[in-house]
Amino acid sequence: MTTTVAQPAAPIPDAAELSGLEPIQSIKRRWPALLGALLSLLMVIGLGHELFDKGLAGLTQTAPVSPLFYLFFAAMYLLPPTMDYVIFRRLWGIPATGMVALHRKRIANDVVLGYSGEAYFYAWARQRTTMVAAPFGAVKDVTILSAMAGNAITLALLALALPLASELLTPGQFKTGLTAAAIIVAMSLPFLLFSRRVFSLQRRELWWVFAMHALRLVGGTLFIALAWHFAMPAVTLGMWILLAAARMLVSRLPFVPAKDVLFANFAILLIGQGQALSELLAFVAALTLLGHVLLIAGFALLGLVKKDL
Repeated sequence: MTTTVAQPAAPIPDAAELSGLEPIQSIKRRWPALLGALLSLLMVIGLGHELFDKGLAGLTQTAPVSPLFYLFFAAMYLLPPTMDYVIFRRLWGIPATGMVALHRKRIANDVVLGYSGEAYFYAWARQRTTMVAAPFGAVKDVTILSAMAGNAITLALLALALPLASELLTPGQFKTGLTAAAIIVAMSLPFLLFSRRVFSLQRRELWWVFAMHALRLVGGTLFIALAWHFAMPAVTLGMWILLAAARMLVSRLPFVPAKDVLFANFAILLIGQGQALSELLAFVAALTLLGHVLLIAGFALLGLVKKDL
């Protein structure tokens, strides 16, 4: 008679061991959430750095008394994410809660790193595959068209400004302006030549998105000029519009160091009233930072109530 000896039962793995067996595919599906969380953390760190670096010191300056200043400042501040919402509402049909992600996109670009906001928004869209199956193509196209619209308007401003300012600029400065124009053209040219390979959207949608970006840039320039005008009404609106156009022009010029200092010096040279103008520019910068802080704090509180943000 043969007897069999029962083998001892294999130990049951605990939860920690089982977690290591999680399929790689499910881990891959979580990367958009991880990227979004990382960029959200970087936004908070960036805002904290700005705050501790006396970013709100400008609020101690004399505040404009006209309520119209704050009205047009708010319009200027809200315009970029609003126009992005209009664009992606048409492309994807995103819900109203998408405005939260688009505000975070704008804040990330301001306080973290250029185009980090686009990475955040792409991660946000990837987590909502029921809304959009392949978000990369649309985010890429909208981002490229935003840059191209900015370049087109910058070139138009350069074409108007350089002949008028030729007597005020040194030959070296005039040559720098022409070089900047050539670089801007060179940056946009590949996208025009290879548009069929670069872009994913239909041509009609591409032109519509380009028009929306151009409208955003023109509207933002007009709104900030109106805000400045109602803060310092002694300066004509036309002069403020010229200064706002110069602000956008300087911000987009490649390979120009210390752009903020360059713009401030140009503004004082053009407008005069150096002390008052410096205080106004500092106040606007601080008010923008305050808006970022309030929105991030508000979104954090809203996230406690509504999870899908």
